Amino acid sequence: VRATADALDMPSSTYAAYEDPKKFKKPTLPVPLAKKLATLFSAHGIDAGDVLALAGMNEEGALLPSPDELADRLDAVMLPEVQVGFSMGGGAELDDWPVIRMVPFSQSWLRGFTTSPPSELMVARGDGDSMMPTILDQDLVIIDRSQKQIRQQDRIWALSYGGLGMIKRVRMLPDGAMQINSDNPTVTPITAVDDEAFTVGRVVGIVRRI
Repeated sequence: VRATADALDMPSSTYAAYEDPKKFKKPTLPVPLAKKLATLFSAHGIDAGDVLALAGMNEEGALLPSPDELADRLDAVMLPEVQVGFSMGGGAELDDWPVIRMVPFSQSWLRGFTTSPPSELMVARGDGDSMMPTILDQDLVIIDRSQKQIRQQDRIWALSYGGLGMIKRVRMLPDGAMQINSDNPTVTPITAVDDEAFTVGRVVGIVRRI
């Protein structure tokens, strides 16, 4: 680090900050710095293109498309897959749910399920047989987090109940309580009152491997 900083004619602490992920949180290096590093490291056998890519440039110095721009060109979007079996905290926000991985989807295909932007969508795996035959174990469900208010009975929702996440069919009762139902008739319904349960988003699609 010190030798590189000397070659760049900058304080070692300044250059060290670029190599410290706790201090440098931007997705790309500054373009002028990347160009200097590409020239410096090429003398040590490091491909200049690899260094310039850290600033979002190709070998000719032209800026590459951002991930969002590239995804838009490919009609693709990455949705977070969350572990719906439990939530961390209240469960109302995406940050409250453990994210397992990012899953690619076609944006135009998603518009067949909802008009909400991809930023409001997440996916989860069906777990167990409580929602059979509608949702099978390991089915992938698409959840629209922009839809939280129940306006129609017996739709399927991602819920947080008692600090735990679940995917269930919901019916609002005349006294304001929420009846949480499973499609599997052997599973007993749950009646939630007051703030025991709240909706995280509506299930708008199911993806199944056959």
